[in-house]
Amino acid sequence: MSEKEPIGVVGLGWVGLVTAACFAELGHRVIGREIEWDKVEALQRGELPFYEPGLQEIVERNRERLEFTTELEPLREAGIAFVCVGTPPTPSGDADLSAVHTAIEELGTDGPAVVMKSTVPVGTGRQIKTRHPGLTYVSCPEFLREGTAVSDFLQADRVVIGADRDDEPAADRVEAVYEPIGAPIVRTDVASAEMTKLASNAFLATKISFINEIANVCDEVDADVTEVARGMGLDPRIGPRFLSAGLGFGGSCFPKDTQALKILAGNSGYHFQLLSSVIEVNDLQKRRVLSKLKRHLGPLAGNRIALLGLAFKPDTDDMREASSLVLASRLQGEGATVSAYDPFAERNAREQLPQVEMAASAMDALEGADAAVLVTEWPEFGDLDWEEAAKRMKAPLIVDGRNFLDAEALRAAGFVYEAIGRPGANRPR
Repeated sequence: MSEKEPIGVVGLGWVGLVTAACFAELGHRVIGREIEWDKVEALQRGELPFYEPGLQEIVERNRERLEFTTELEPLREAGIAFVCVGTPPTPSGDADLSAVHTAIEELGTDGPAVVMKSTVPVGTGRQIKTRHPGLTYVSCPEFLREGTAVSDFLQADRVVIGADRDDEPAADRVEAVYEPIGAPIVRTDVASAEMTKLASNAFLATKISFINEIANVCDEVDADVTEVARGMGLDPRIGPRFLSAGLGFGGSCFPKDTQALKILAGNSGYHFQLLSSVIEVNDLQKRRVLSKLKRHLGPLAGNRIALLGLAFKPDTDDMREASSLVLASRLQGEGATVSAYDPFAERNAREQLPQVEMAASAMDALEGADAAVLVTEWPEFGDLDWEEAAKRMKAPLIVDGRNFLDAEALRAAGFVYEAIGRPGANRPR
């Protein structure tokens, strides 16, 4: 058993479980607390509640270091406890901090130092310290991406640690547990650490909405957005990442955090006009697919449309704010029948898309379809036998919502191909 400091993790959702497993991988004994006994029992058996590449192997490899419990008392053995509970948006768009406050109250001022991993509004740390005098509190926001969370943690590009002057010793301990990964450490105050998380996600969301706006213009002026993005991305001031045009952003972070920052600014008396536009562009982008379908099919009522992929991105089963939810709803609202296939997200998708016909394979989803929309760029779709797919479909029409597929190969297989911001790819050469 390692002699490194025991670490507590409160909340074993996606962030919490990745955090617990990766600290165990670094040699710490980790006590993970979750209030749902069924989830704890499953974790004790080695069963994960979600799909994340590489996580199952780390959990298995470190089972002796990982303790999963519903009890509060074992956390007393830890010197620091990372709070990783959910902060979902309320109907007003503000963050629901009820789970955060419950965790703080249960840990108490005489428990381990509280390290806030959950994404919270700027000012939360100050409010918590005011409500709980004597509490040791550190902000350490997470910057993990679904699908690459394990490498994002163990090969982080930075670790942000925010603390007030009287909590600097606890911040030193947090820095020490991250020291083995060798990432740059940003030491700052609590409010700046909280803002760094929101600002980072808002900026990345802005890049996505910007390139989608460029793609929409490219559709009108006969330019290719993939070439434009390639030329832009070579400028080191811009960089190539998050310049992939498509259906817009989704998931648990970007939509929530952009909205949270917009509301935070509004509550402070400032109208964040740029961020309002970023959100609007993202909402409208998904609907452009319907226009592309109607260009070929006319009214969509009575047509059968296949959705390839349902998760908001590949390598995850997360359906939160997924483009497929909007597409399926709008297609059904237009009177179309929707079939769908996703290699990992079907179980989660069934709960939110009860009227969608879930298929066991991509080919089954395409059977008898009047058109298909590639929603999630799972690698298997790139390797699909598209000649066979064309035979299975009533009409071989596909809208590539991620500019992922080989346009020439699709046309050679008999497809009418539509991309996002690539009008030249839609026509045979």
